[in-house]
Amino acid sequence: MNSQALWERYKKNLNCYPELGLLLDVSRMSFPDDYFQTMEPFMLKAYRGMAELEDGSLANPDEGRMVGHYWLRTAHLAPSKEISQEIEATVGAVKDFAARVHNGEISPQKGGRFTRLLLVGIGGSALGPQFIADALGTVDDPMKPFFFDNTDPDGMDRILSEIGDRLGETLTLVISKSGGTKETRNGMLEAALAYERAGLEFPRHAVAVTGKESELDRLAVEQGWLARFPMWDWVGGRTSITSAVGLLPAALQGIDIDAFLEGASRCDALTRLPSNYTNPAARLALVWFQVNGGAGGARAMVVLPYKDRLLLFARYLQQLVMESLGKEKDLSGNVVHQGLTVYGNKGSTDQHAFVQQLRDGVDNFFVTFIEVLQDREGASAPMEPGVTSGDYLSGFLQGTRKALFENGRHSLTITLERLDARSVGALIALFERAVGFYASLIGINAYHQPGVEAGKRAATTVLRLQHHVLACLRSKGGRSMTAEEIAVEIGATDEVETVYRILLHAASNEDHKIRMERKKVCTSNRFSAV
Repeated sequence: MNSQALWERYKKNLNCYPELGLLLDVSRMSFPDDYFQTMEPFMLKAYRGMAELEDGSLANPDEGRMVGHYWLRTAHLAPSKEISQEIEATVGAVKDFAARVHNGEISPQKGGRFTRLLLVGIGGSALGPQFIADALGTVDDPMKPFFFDNTDPDGMDRILSEIGDRLGETLTLVISKSGGTKETRNGMLEAALAYERAGLEFPRHAVAVTGKESELDRLAVEQGWLARFPMWDWVGGRTSITSAVGLLPAALQGIDIDAFLEGASRCDALTRLPSNYTNPAARLALVWFQVNGGAGGARAMVVLPYKDRLLLFARYLQQLVMESLGKEKDLSGNVVHQGLTVYGNKGSTDQHAFVQQLRDGVDNFFVTFIEVLQDREGASAPMEPGVTSGDYLSGFLQGTRKALFENGRHSLTITLERLDARSVGALIALFERAVGFYASLIGINAYHQPGVEAGKRAATTVLRLQHHVLACLRSKGGRSMTAEEIAVEIGATDEVETVYRILLHAASNEDHKIRMERKKVCTSNRFSAV
């Protein structure tokens, strides 16, 4: 295709949304000229389904619940007055609480002001807040955020060492809808122990975001935590960023949550329009569908934001996209093994990392470039006559885009005029809606996650087996045994490998007081209780 033809294709397929400060270019994706027209019957079904979802239909039959994250930024559209009032009251409570923390009315146990925020959560209860904190945080923020986002003891020790002697100025925010998520529970208990070691009372530094009457909710009431904020069953974790899950830590950090919600709401208004030509989320979903041949997720989405502050966006999208679209069965119960893999780095770092493979290696992906036009607040010094460092960044993006296209590789580009709370809210809403539309096109339910629940059940089984393994060893009075012998002893001969791995971990830590005697063949190692 010659340069003039490319320019004409670009003009035809560039969508400008000045109300969002956003441009969407899909011209470097492969699709026939009449594609958006021929897909209208399929998208009409997607538009109807989305409208029904926003009207309060039972979108998650596995859990018997509605899916209402869109109501969070346009409360009057909720299907009941009670839900609308709850949303508005929660936003007001979030802003009021943050203001009282910032002015010192809500203060730490030993006085002064809270200057640090420790968020304890996992998955959607951490990924969204982490992304927002990194994308929009500044050195002038009234509170500096830290995260316990895993049950890794060393990881939590690292965070606590970073907080150091400022723990007494740290507000801990525990986020868990059910209150029973083990990773979050462990992080909460580790945090509580840290406060105790510092001579501080954990409840006087703790806030909960959780479901009403959950295990965590009851604990917070019983211990007299500083505050509690709601999580509703109609908001899934991966779409909870515009609920108290994302709004409370953002407000405490000092981020403008009104602008954030406004950006998401404006994008929602645009992406409700039933038009394959002007709806940006529909256009995203349609080109994803085309590049993947209509099914199967054969191509990964490589997210390349040319902005350091958007580094964590790929991680955020991994959960939003892969947990929503990675499904074994379609809506009719047929095995389809759908999905859309997401990974990414940042430009221009990616050019020194994996762009070589993207251009010349296996053609199993499409790229989503994300560009921010404003380099920084104020002017930039020239790195050479007439060229700034930001000019180089823009040049590298354009060059990579061109080099990929010349080798027949697919890409689309999202351009933001500037990065602020409003544009970040719009970006999140854009992908939330695109995922919903794409799910309709491939015929799966985007709003349940049976694979996640299966993994949790399997982990519980392993921990139950660990109890029997260690009890067996302790009953032997110091006599050593192999994993196979222990498996026979406890009636778990079909789980020898798991028994062996449990023993390896137990012997590598002081906690369980298990000794390992190494043998030439490592699977014959012998274990004993100390």
